[in-house]
Amino acid sequence: MRAPSGANETRAVRLREDGPEARRTRGGRGGATARFVLGRVVGLVATLFAASLVVFFSRFVVPGDPARFLLRGRSPSPEAIAEVTKQYGLDKSPIEQYLSWIGGVVRGDFGRSLQYRDDVSNVLLARLPVTLELVALAAVIIVLLGLAAGIFASLRRGRAADRVILMTSTALGAVPAFVIAILLIAVFAVQLGWFPSFGSGDEGWDRFVHLILPAFALGLAFVALIARVTRSSMNEQFVREHVEVATSRGLTRSSVVLRHVLRNAIGPILLVSGVLVAGLLVSSAIVEQTFGLAGMGSLLVQSVDRLDFPVVQAIVLVVVVAFVTINTIVDLIQPLIDPRIAAGSETR
Repeated sequence: MRAPSGANETRAVRLREDGPEARRTRGGRGGATARFVLGRVVGLVATLFAASLVVFFSRFVVPGDPARFLLRGRSPSPEAIAEVTKQYGLDKSPIEQYLSWIGGVVRGDFGRSLQYRDDVSNVLLARLPVTLELVALAAVIIVLLGLAAGIFASLRRGRAADRVILMTSTALGAVPAFVIAILLIAVFAVQLGWFPSFGSGDEGWDRFVHLILPAFALGLAFVALIARVTRSSMNEQFVREHVEVATSRGLTRSSVVLRHVLRNAIGPILLVSGVLVAGLLVSSAIVEQTFGLAGMGSLLVQSVDRLDFPVVQAIVLVVVVAFVTINTIVDLIQPLIDPRIAAGSETR
């Protein structure tokens, strides 16, 4: 008795799904993803190692004797120079000094601050919360306003609203952060009196109010860039064939935009957003100085001015680690959004 043709077709489909060719395909995709992740992790470690070398050995580029910088005296005695040289390990070779320093960094020991006479880790931990809160608030402003402006401009492409957003974003992107900070202080702090213009405030709501103007000053220029990238990426997707097919099938405009346009356009937006958010740590120094915030940016400026080498090295290394780590995380997230990225990395 012969089996029905439908049962034979179902059995054939199952054989194709579970057959050796299908298993090889799945195994190939899994191997490509694993190699993609491994490559990014190896790149992260190599970049951090190279950055640690640059951060440490840049100290030797500064002209003069480091021992005399440490003593800060006009005419230190030879005995004082010899004591400081031994105390800070300056009598060792540069390689030995680097190994000693990087070993301490791995254990969380960045040395002692020369101006605060305290462990560098304690000095950083006292300033880190303000900078992290400022960067987090600025990142939220950048992503929300940038995405909203870019999506609105793309949906109104070719119209007056699109041109206005495009011109405004171009103008904002050309204005330095300190100029935006001065304008915000003049309008919202001096004229209107809505927000404070100086200091970090106390923890909680007071801290949030003190950080609103600095966060906008830090993020507005980046909002313009995210808006332009979002607009460009969505406009590129609107002319793709799969969007035209979805529209011809009678799907609602909101469904087409969310499922077929924005979803496929999110890759470049995510990449640029990750780079910008990581760059906020570098850009925060000027804004923190302008608003008198007790963060890591202002600490870096003060430490450079006072030649506090251990603090400068620690802050630069922390910023580099954060920047590289965030970019690596973005690289690892992208294949989850578009698996072709991991597969494409195998064929390049």
